[in-house]
Amino acid sequence: MQSIHSQRKLGPFTISSVGLGCMNLSHAYGVPPPPEAAAQILRHALDLGVTHFDTAALYGFGANEELIGRTLAPFRSRFILASKCGIQGVKFESGVRRVIDGRPATIKRTCEDSLRRLDTEVIDLYYLHRWDKIVPIEDSVGALKELVREGKVRAIGLSEVSADTLRRAHAVHPIAAVQSEYSLWTRNPEIAVIETCRSLGATFVAFSPLARGFLTGALRDVASLDAKDLRRAMPRFAPATYAANLQLLDEYARLARAAHASMAQLALAWVLARGEHVVAIPGTTCKAHLEENLGAATVELQSDLIAQLDALINQHTVAGERYSAATQPEVDTENF
Repeated sequence: MQSIHSQRKLGPFTISSVGLGCMNLSHAYGVPPPPEAAAQILRHALDLGVTHFDTAALYGFGANEELIGRTLAPFRSRFILASKCGIQGVKFESGVRRVIDGRPATIKRTCEDSLRRLDTEVIDLYYLHRWDKIVPIEDSVGALKELVREGKVRAIGLSEVSADTLRRAHAVHPIAAVQSEYSLWTRNPEIAVIETCRSLGATFVAFSPLARGFLTGALRDVASLDAKDLRRAMPRFAPATYAANLQLLDEYARLARAAHASMAQLALAWVLARGEHVVAIPGTTCKAHLEENLGAATVELQSDLIAQLDALINQHTVAGERYSAATQPEVDTENF
């Protein structure tokens, strides 16, 4: 039997093993909640013992960082704050567009903007959100290293990088964390990144550990998704493909009942069981779901149940690619 602990290490910090991904409070999954409702989620998470909050300059083009700054700045000493640079909104004549830019000057400017929006003097964990492949990773991490030296950042992270890129970056400055999508239905980090994190002493941070809602069992009809929901552009959520994936959920629900857990809790417990250096940052706009997710930290999974889960939902049984052909090149997947 594998025991799941509620606290884990991330670089120099100790954090809750289940944190809060804050993206969908401002961005991505259709219409976000009103600001006060979003603030209530943040405060409730803090009250429940969440000590790891994850945001980015990209989310809501700064609105998510502003939300966290307004809401949590008075309690800054009680949690570890993670944000990201390297993708941000840039104003064009046609409006604000998402741009990947890992140049050192852009990274430093983005950090200053984030510090202001977050109403803080230092960001605990600052990620390069995507590797800008026209900028050597050493140059981007070198800029982050300077931010550490200046006292504006405490630890450095990377997002969606390969094991080779991680090792190159780690040679410039110790990498405290790597964040990538990881769940039963997205297994790419198992190729090399999770083990490379372990060998380097870095924490692996799993985003979308509930498979963007799939593993909760709540999303049965993708036609119900908002027109602006980013899942509408993801191949796995195409109607016919998603219908095929839904066939996996009846047996998955049975396994959750066997574990005396909800479907969401089982998915999160599976992620946490991958190693003591692995943590999860599910997002939610619902207090009840927040409480449910945090309960995963106490779920213990026996090895035979883990084996059944691995056999049921994996890269071979899930239909559809993770990203569209247009988006996939943004991810550094070589030797992932």
